[in-house]
Amino acid sequence: MKGRGRTGEARLGDFTTDRRVLILSGMALIVGVLGTLVARALLWLIAVITNLAYYQSFSPVLRSPSDNRLGVWAILIPVIGALVIGLMARFGSEKIRGHGIPEAMEAILIGRSRIEAKVAVLKPLSSAVSIGTGGPFGAEGPIIMTGGAFGSLFAQLFHLSPAERKTVLVAGAAAGMSAVFAAPVAAVLLAVELLLFEWKPRSFIPVALASATAMAARIPLLGTGPIFPFETHAALAWRTILLSLGMGIAAGFGSSLLTAMVYGAEDLFAKLPIHWMWWPVIGGAVVGAGGLLFPRALGVGYESLRDLLDGNLIGAALIGLLVTKMIIWAVALGSGTSGGVLAPLLIMGGCLGAAEAQLFHLGDPGLWAMIGMGAMMGGTMRSPFTAVVFMLELTHEVRMLPALLLACTASELVTVLIMKRSILTEKVARKGHHVTREYSVSPLQRLVVRDVMLRSVPTVPAEMRVADLVERLARMDPLLSTAQAWPILDAQGRLAGMVTRGDLLDSLRVHPGGEGSVLEAGSAKPLVTHPDELLSDAVVRMARHDVGRLPVVARDDPGRLEGYLGRTGIMAAWTNGIDEETTRERSRLARRMRFVWRKTRARVGRAV
Repeated sequence: MKGRGRTGEARLGDFTTDRRVLILSGMALIVGVLGTLVARALLWLIAVITNLAYYQSFSPVLRSPSDNRLGVWAILIPVIGALVIGLMARFGSEKIRGHGIPEAMEAILIGRSRIEAKVAVLKPLSSAVSIGTGGPFGAEGPIIMTGGAFGSLFAQLFHLSPAERKTVLVAGAAAGMSAVFAAPVAAVLLAVELLLFEWKPRSFIPVALASATAMAARIPLLGTGPIFPFETHAALAWRTILLSLGMGIAAGFGSSLLTAMVYGAEDLFAKLPIHWMWWPVIGGAVVGAGGLLFPRALGVGYESLRDLLDGNLIGAALIGLLVTKMIIWAVALGSGTSGGVLAPLLIMGGCLGAAEAQLFHLGDPGLWAMIGMGAMMGGTMRSPFTAVVFMLELTHEVRMLPALLLACTASELVTVLIMKRSILTEKVARKGHHVTREYSVSPLQRLVVRDVMLRSVPTVPAEMRVADLVERLARMDPLLSTAQAWPILDAQGRLAGMVTRGDLLDSLRVHPGGEGSVLEAGSAKPLVTHPDELLSDAVVRMARHDVGRLPVVARDDPGRLEGYLGRTGIMAAWTNGIDEETTRERSRLARRMRFVWRKTRARVGRAV
C-alpha cells in the first residue's frame, strides 16, 4: 500500500538475510580455491606416504596397498603409522583423533566456529599417515575438517560474528569435499544436513559459491569427474524401484550394526589400563592382520569401488571384503585414529548390495552395489539427500534416481527408529553435548505480537501514589493483583511509563510512607513493542534488557496503548506449537462412520 513504507507487514519478509551475505560470498570464493588446494595437497600426501610405506618409492600416483610384496612384514606398517598418529595426538592436538566430521560439528556448536592453526596442519598430516599406512578410511572426513579449519582461520582474520564465521568454516569444508569427489551439489547438501544447523540464504549462498568454485578449481588439478562413471545395462524397471525398498531396509540395519561396532570398540578401548595414545597401535595391529588376510580391505579402496560398480567382485571375494572391512574399520576408528567414514561406507554398502543381488538373483550386481552404497551412506550418516546426490555425481547415472531415493529414505527410516543418534553425532553426545538435526520454524517466528498479547490491560494513572497502589494490591484488587507490572497512563490516557512490583518495593525502601507517585517509582521511558512486530524480535528485546513484559503501542502513535505482552502470552505460543506436533485430532470420517453405525444399530433394534 502506498505510504506504508517499512511499517506494518511491509517490514516482514520471508528471510532475514541482509547485505552482509555479499561480504561472506566474496570470502567464500577465496575459501573455495583454498579448499581445492588443501584437497590436492592431502591427496598428494596420501599417495606419497602409501608409496613410501608399501613400495619404498617416492611417487604422487596413488597405488593400492593391496598390491604390495612385503609379505608378513606388511602387518607392521599400520602399527607404525598408528604409533605416529598417537604421538601427534598426545603431543600435538587431541582434536585430530576421529573421523573429522564430528570434530567440525563440535567446533561449530561449542567452539564458536574457531579452529586452531595447529589442527589445520596436524589433521591432514595425521589422516595422510593413517590412510597411507593402510588405514581403511576415506579422505572426506579429514578434508572436511581440514577445509573447515582453513576456512575458520581465514574467517578469524576479519571482524565477523560467530554465525558468519561458521558460514565461512562450512564453506571451506564443502569446498574440500567438492574438490576431492567432484561432487559440488552433494557437498552443499552435506553442509546443510550436517554442519550448518540452519537453512538460511545467509549461509547457503556462500557455501554453494565455495563448493562451485572448488569444482571449477578442481578441473585443472584433478580433472572433471565423475570419479566412477557408471551406466546400467538396462533401463530402470518398476521391479528394481520396489526392490530397492528392501535394499534400503537391509542397509538401515547394516548402518545400525556398523555404528554399534564402532562405539562398542571405543568402549572396549576405554577399559584398557593404558593411555589412549597407545590405542591406535592396537587398532593398527588389527588393521595389519586384516590386511594380511584380505589386502583389498586396506586403504581408501577406490579400486574396490570401481570393481563393485563393474560387477567384478563376486562370491567369497565379496564377503571377505565386506567382513574384513567392517571389522578393521570399526576397531581402527574406535581406537581413536584419524580417518574418514564415507569411502568405507560406500565399500561396505556396495558389498551388501552386490551380495544381495547375487544371493537373490536380482540382476546386475553393479546396479545393486550402487543402490547399496547410497543406502548405507544415507542411513549411517542420516543424510539421505546428500547420499542420493552424491551417488549421482560420482557415477553420472541419473536413471537410478528413483531407486536411490527410495533406498536412502528406507535406510534412514530404519536408523532413526533404532538409534537415537547417528555415527557422527554419537561422538559429540559422548562429550556431553546434545545435537538436534531436526529443522523447524519456531512458533515465535510465525506469530506477531498481536496474536498473543493481552488486550484488556490493567493500568494505573500517573498521579496515583505508591501507597495507594500498594494498598489496592494488599486488598487483592482483582483488576491489579494478577499482574506483575502496570502501564502508567497520563491524564489524556496515553502511555507515560511502566511500573513493576519491584519498582514499588524500591520506592518504599526510600520513602516508607509511599508518598511518591507511581510514575516517579517506575520508568518514564519503558521498552515497548508493536502489534505487527515478530514475536521473536520482541522476545529478544526482553531477554537483552532483562525485562519480563512489554507494553504494546501503535507503531504510528507510540502513546496509544494497544496491549500488553508478558511471559504468559509467550509461553502460550510455545504451547500451541507443541500441541500442533503432538495433539492428534479425531478424523471427521471416523466420526461420521460412528454416527452412521449408531443410527443403523438403532434402526435394526427398532425393527427387531
